[in-house]
Amino acid sequence: MSLKTIFKKKKKYAQIPTEKAKQEIPEGLVEKCKHCGKIYYEKEWRQQLKVCPNCGTHHIMSAYERIDATVDDDSFEEWFETLISTDPLEFPDYQEKLVSDREKTGLKDAVVAGRATINGYSAAIVVMDTRFRMASMGAVAGEKIARTLETARTELLPVIIFTASGGARMQEGMLSLMQMAKTSMAVKRFSNSGGCLINVFTHPTTGGVTASFASIGDYHFAEPKALIGFAGRRIIEQTIRETLPEDFQTAEFQLEHGQVDRVVHRHELKNLLTTVLDLHSAEVTES
Repeated sequence: MSLKTIFKKKKKYAQIPTEKAKQEIPEGLVEKCKHCGKIYYEKEWRQQLKVCPNCGTHHIMSAYERIDATVDDDSFEEWFETLISTDPLEFPDYQEKLVSDREKTGLKDAVVAGRATINGYSAAIVVMDTRFRMASMGAVAGEKIARTLETARTELLPVIIFTASGGARMQEGMLSLMQMAKTSMAVKRFSNSGGCLINVFTHPTTGGVTASFASIGDYHFAEPKALIGFAGRRIIEQTIRETLPEDFQTAEFQLEHGQVDRVVHRHELKNLLTTVLDLHSAEVTES
């Protein structure tokens, strides 16, 4: 063998994964932060409650993910799960869209409600899920919220509502707008009976939800950077003919202007809710 052969260096080439190799990566193995682009394994992502450890962005959770992250294990008992939306106005393609959202999300509608315990304290829970018609408030959403408040009033339970909505459900017209009055009156009856209502604003909470039950609780908490408002920025700027602040309608802006009591990191929320429920429990016992 010649010296040239012995000392000849092997050329190194980068190998491009074949299409088959790409397909072998299990779907759902990793998640990517939509803000900073950092990638995490799905298991780590779930452990972080969908909060990016790098930039702190709070990503949207499904209703049942929210419940699992908040209540004690196996303590959630769902209420009113058989209620489904109809098509009172015979709006074009509305029924098809409802069926599609039910298949994609596994939900009957945009609201999940029930009873659970949080570190041992009983409470009624309502969670709005933006994956279903952007959590728009139709007749079923409003009915579930009102029924939860009425049930909690009779059973002397505090109520926690995780708000998230794109506004009224236009396919249900006036029936959708009527939910603002119905839920607000339910809050009033609940409040008159001495009930404790905790509203937690999540991203985004807008339209008729903000203009009704979401803004008339006893406590108003919000997740960082959550959008909270009624009309959109562009509409308001066109109406008042002024440029709004960059952080307008964020949770931090609302805290500064008194709409929100506290902006709470998702990892700290369960302990805060426990503290409030403990205080309310002490008040009920003393009375």
